[in-house]
Parts: sequence; C-alpha cells; structure tokens
Amino acid sequence: MSPSPTPSGSAITVGNIALSFHRAAAAITRRVLEAHGHRVNSVEAPHEQLFGLQEQGEIDVLVSAWLPSSHDTYLSRYRDQVRVLTPHYHPYCVWAVPPYVPEDEVREVADLARPEVAERMTTAVDGINPGAGISRFSARMVREYGLDELGYTFTPGSEPGFLSRVERGIAAREWFVVPLWRPQYLNRLYGLRPLTEPQGLLGTVDDASPVIRLDALDRIRPEAVAQLDELRLGNEGVEEIDVMINVDGLTPLKAADRYLAAHGRALLV
Repeated sequence: MSPSPTPSGSAITVGNIALSFHRAAAAITRRVLEAHGHRVNSVEAPHEQLFGLQEQGEIDVLVSAWLPSSHDTYLSRYRDQVRVLTPHYHPYCVWAVPPYVPEDEVREVADLARPEVAERMTTAVDGINPGAGISRFSARMVREYGLDELGYTFTPGSEPGFLSRVERGIAAREWFVVPLWRPQYLNRLYGLRPLTEPQGLLGTVDDASPVIRLDALDRIRPEAVAQLDELRLGNEGVEEIDVMINVDGLTPLKAADRYLAAHGRALLV
C-alpha cells in the first residue's frame, strides 16, 4: 500500500480485544487507515469492556466483532449506532486435544466422560478471560455434557496463563482438553485436534467484522472504508500474522508490514 498524498487526515481510534490474534487484525486495519492519511490511536481492552468503550463513543473502529455467536450480546446494545463491514475472516470455537491423544479414544466431547478417558485426562479445563465467547460456551459445555459430575471444571484466566498452560501440557505430554478457536497460532504450532461437538454448544462459524461508529464515518475517508470493506484476511492470514507475533517475536505492526509485503493487493476482492 502506497502512502496517501495527504497525510494529514483525521485521527481515528481503533480498538481491539486484548488478545494477540485481535492485535494482528487491528494492525492490518491500522495500516489501511494510515495509507489513506489517517493518524491512528490504538486502544485495547477485554471483550465486554471494549464494546462498552465503542458504545460510549471512545472507539471509532472496533476490530473485530464475532457475529452472531460470540459478540452479538455486546454489540446488540448499540447496533443502530454503527456500520458493520464485510467480514475479514470467519472464526469458530472448538475444544481440542494434543495430537498425541489417540483419536480412536478421544474423537468427540462426549468421549471425555468415558471412564478410561476421564481417569487419564486432566479434569481442570483452563481458558481465557470470562467475557470471551469460548469461555461462556465452555462453562456451559462442562454442565451440559455432565463433565462436572466427573470432576471436570472450567476456569477462565488470562491469555499469558492460558498459553503457558498449553505449553506446559504439551511439554509433559499430558492428556488435556483446551478451549480453542480459529484463528489462533497454537493451531499451527502444536497441531491441536478439534473434537466433534454435535450439540452445537460452541456456537456457529462467525463473521469477524470491523465495526465503525456512524458518527465516525464523516471523519474516515470513503476510500479507506471501502478498502476495509474489501479486505479478506481469512483464518489462515490471521494465523500467519499471529505466528509472526508469538513465535517470531515481531510487534503486531511489524508483523502486519511483513504480511502486507508478502500478500499486498491479493487481500482485496
């Protein structure tokens, strides 16, 4: 993307949920806005708090709302005040196990209740912060599948704690289940295997869309809005940037720059 010939555009505040793959998508959004001459302020917060900030008018562009399953409960309060753009990717939630857990023994969530599996599986299921869709869904999963009666528990936590827990479990070749989602770099790094969940308790495949306040559209150049509306990262693209951040050690903006240099205009429809 070439720099805008008029670099003195309005300042725009871009907000993202405080997780690395959301930082990845937000960094791409920031670079698009900057390419059209906007100065960008960045804000991040946990799920519900971030939507509250946009509702209060403190965030112009939110990246990204997962709709309808994960985030509609937050966005519905003020949806008449925003424009929801075309999805940049299509995320979904899963429960997964490490690849060394035999698939013929643990293929679906219900298998976790089989006596020979439950006695070997770590029953503490750890997740990210409680406002995440995957956390709400996972707490329900433990109840609906009767896993709580077998000693399984779900505990939300921080992103660093969640990542550390997965890394420790893999290193010890522990049998454990992890509430996960795509896109997320752990999928690529460890080859975690999703379990079948026929009850649909983990929601649908969502649309991950930027959300722009209507009162901010007058300050954002139409060309920038159009480019954001045309942007297609896909789950693979977000995961690729997420790997650059978490494995290669790049900042989100440097990872975005590397990704844009490699893919450029192929991201646009």
